Amino acid sequence: MQLMFYIALIHYPVYDKNHNIIGTAITSLDIHDIARVCKTYAVKKFFVITPFESQKLLCEKIINHWTDGYGAQYNPSRKEAFESVSVVNDLETALKEIKAAEGKEPLKIVTAARSFDKSISCQELGKIISTGEKPAILLFGTGWGLEESFIKDSDIILKPISGTNSYNHLSARSAVAIILDRLLGKDS
Repeated sequence: MQLMFYIALIHYPVYDKNHNIIGTAITSLDIHDIARVCKTYAVKKFFVITPFESQKLLCEKIINHWTDGYGAQYNPSRKEAFESVSVVNDLETALKEIKAAEGKEPLKIVTAARSFDKSISCQELGKIISTGEKPAILLFGTGWGLEESFIKDSDIILKPISGTNSYNHLSARSAVAIILDRLLGKDS
């Protein structure tokens, strides 16, 4: 049984280093790496969220290269990973798409590089997701993190990734890979 589990990489609204609300640029590496890790862990869909037409066109061009263009013939496994990538204007559009597919409102789970009082661990979240009772979407921010309303409107806040020291500035694609492995990976 495939879990009703989704990922979103949010490019707007996010913060810059001065805490101003901005939109960040889509990167080819993020799309490639996150699509592949989502396929590895059977995530149903990876949403890239941006309202900016030029960024959506760039993302669609990359996706089309790997799903319909030369890249699809050259690397069929990459095609398979890219087939679950969807570019949408905003989180509301992704939530509507999930509800239409699953028949239920999804849990909104946010990630952050800082702790909050109601944060839960990957282990706790893994138990919630594995029940399969409700769809869930895990939100990752770009830039210097998700705008505060995402935190306030979330159903669940995931505890931040903590390494062996105080450095805490992972790329989005690294955070996605680490968190998905902690949530859905099998112990080797």
